[in-house]
Amino acid sequence: MTPPRVAEGASADPPAPVSTYARVAGLPLVIDRCGLQPLVRDTSSGFTKVSLVVRLGGGSHVGEGEDVTWDQIDQIELLRGGGDLSWLHGARTFDELSTLLGLANLFPVQPIRESARFYRRWAFESAALDLALRQNGLSLQDAVGRRARPVNFVASVRIGDPPSLLGLYGWLRQNPALRFKLDPTPSWDDDLVAELARLGRVDVIDLKGSYRNLNVAMEPEAGLYRRVIEGLPDTWIEDPALAPGTELLLEHHRDRITWDEPIHAIADIEALAWRPRMLNVKPARFGSMRAVLDTYDYCEAHGIGVYGGGMFEQGPGRGQLQYLASLFHPDTPNDIAPPEYNLQAVPLDLPQAPLAPDPHPTGFRWGAYDGRRTIREQAGRAPD
Repeated sequence: MTPPRVAEGASADPPAPVSTYARVAGLPLVIDRCGLQPLVRDTSSGFTKVSLVVRLGGGSHVGEGEDVTWDQIDQIELLRGGGDLSWLHGARTFDELSTLLGLANLFPVQPIRESARFYRRWAFESAALDLALRQNGLSLQDAVGRRARPVNFVASVRIGDPPSLLGLYGWLRQNPALRFKLDPTPSWDDDLVAELARLGRVDVIDLKGSYRNLNVAMEPEAGLYRRVIEGLPDTWIEDPALAPGTELLLEHHRDRITWDEPIHAIADIEALAWRPRMLNVKPARFGSMRAVLDTYDYCEAHGIGVYGGGMFEQGPGRGQLQYLASLFHPDTPNDIAPPEYNLQAVPLDLPQAPLAPDPHPTGFRWGAYDGRRTIREQAGRAPD
C-alpha cells in the first residue's frame, strides 16, 4: 500500500515524545559483584530504623541503592546470606536487568509485608541505574535531558499525644523558615489548630486514612477532619478516608486532596474517585524505575503536581529522592528533608531549604548523600 503523500508546504505529524524511561532503558551495564551494608539509626518518631545499602559493582564502578523495608527481620534474613545474588552477574541493558528483577524473588524468606517486595526492588534498580550511568560516564540529569534545580522540602515531625508545639518551635529556632507536614490526631483541639494557623508553617496534613497497618492507620473522625480541613485552609489534605461521615466534607475540598499510600502506578491515579491536582509520589512504593518515570511523565502530561516522600532513608536513598525532586518537582512541599530532621535531638546546624543542586558528575547520586549544602552556601563557595 502506498503511503499518503504530504501536501507541499504541509508538515507531517510530529513524532511522539520520547518517554523519560526510554532515555535510560537501553544503557548497557556489567555487574560482577554484589554487596549489602546495614545502616541503623534511632529516629525522631521513637523507633529504630534499619535499612540496607545495596552495592552493585562492575569493573572499577559501584552503584548504590537503599532498601527501606520496614521489618528488621526481613533485612536480617538477607544479611544472613540466605539470598544468592550471583544471578545478577553479567552484561545486560538496564531494562533487561529491570525485567529480571521483576521476575526474581529478592527475599530468601517470605517478607512480613508484601509491600516490601516493591521497596527492595527499588533499591536494586536504583543501584543498577547508578552503576549503568557511571559505567557510561553520564549523570542522571544528562541522561534524561533535565537540569537539577534547587529543592524545596518540608519537615515531617510529630507533636506528641497529648500534642504540644514546643518541639515544633524548637525546630523553628534552628531553622526559622522551616515548613512542615503534620499528622493530626483526635486530641488536636480548636486551640491547637488555631495556633498552627497563626503560625502559618504547615503545608500538608496527613490523615493516614488509607493505611491498614495498625501502628500507622488512623480511623476517620468527622470532627477532627472538619477541624483541621477548615482550620488550616491553605494546606494539602493527604490520604483522607472516604467514609460516610467524611465524604461530603471532602468533596467540598476535593481540589486540596492529595494521595500517597494508594499510589503505586498510573492505574492507581486513574482509579481515584476525583482527579487529583497533587500527588505524593514515593518511588519505593512503585518498585521499578519504569513505573516511577512513567508516572512523572503522566502527571506532567495531565497537569498533576507532584511532591516526593521518603521512608526514613539514611544513606544514598535520601539523596536519590532529592535528585529526582530536583529534576521533576523541585518547588513543591517535598517530604524529603535531609536525615538530620529525623534525629531525636534537634541538631545545631540544620540544612535549610532550598537545597542547592548537588548531582554527582556521573551516576544516580546526589553529592555525598547528606544533603547539607544549601543555596546560600553554594552562592559563597569558591569555584571548583
